[in-house]
Amino acid sequence: MAATVFYLDEVPEPGAVAVLDGPEGRHAATVRRIKVGEPITLSDGHGVLADSEVVAVQKDRLELAVRDRRIAALPTPAVTVVQALPKSDRSELAVELMTEAGADLIVAWQAARCVANWEAKAAKGIEKWRAAAKSAARQSRRAYIPEIAGLHRTRDLVELVRTAKANGAIVAALHESGAGKFTELPLARASEVVLIVGPEGGLDDTELAALAEAGADIVLLGPTVLRTSTAAAVALGALGALTPRW
Repeated sequence: MAATVFYLDEVPEPGAVAVLDGPEGRHAATVRRIKVGEPITLSDGHGVLADSEVVAVQKDRLELAVRDRRIAALPTPAVTVVQALPKSDRSELAVELMTEAGADLIVAWQAARCVANWEAKAAKGIEKWRAAAKSAARQSRRAYIPEIAGLHRTRDLVELVRTAKANGAIVAALHESGAGKFTELPLARASEVVLIVGPEGGLDDTELAALAEAGADIVLLGPTVLRTSTAAAVALGALGALTPRW
């Protein structure tokens, strides 16, 4: 089994002693009860990985001898998930699931039919999503913690779609009205994929028209209608099986 991953802002070179403190050190020492001699993989969350061994444990701090240091390959195609804001009780779950399933960039979207409204609390919501992404990345032992972009309105999303299409990306808006299937898109040849997941109430006609006009493919993900909090993870699983990501 691979060693547990913990994150440092900067991972030292081999031969150095790394100090894991703050929330990560507290989690390692107090929650996980990690002991001297246990192997730990350190990461900066941006691709650096280092095998290390615990040499000292305090109440909320570990000291680790760094054995080696390497850079993990970036998965291809790169995947951005545009997630319409779920209800508050499922918001962070959505981020956790898509992080574990491999999302590289997550964009929060204030869609027309979202029950949640972040207009007055976007900064707080984004910070919660970043914390959820980091925790889920640790759980799934990821070298790259997905970036969480700031809150997008529909006009921002339309511009994102236009830019992505201009750069050759496949943009898939997952919706039950889609004439084609997500799995029929030329995903294996893509260098970038953008997945757009609507809210529980679905995308409204104006949003669908604007996304299609900007170049998005309106497609069916599968034979059933999924919750907004789980749709991205299902799409990422299909994408992993159909592309070199897996």
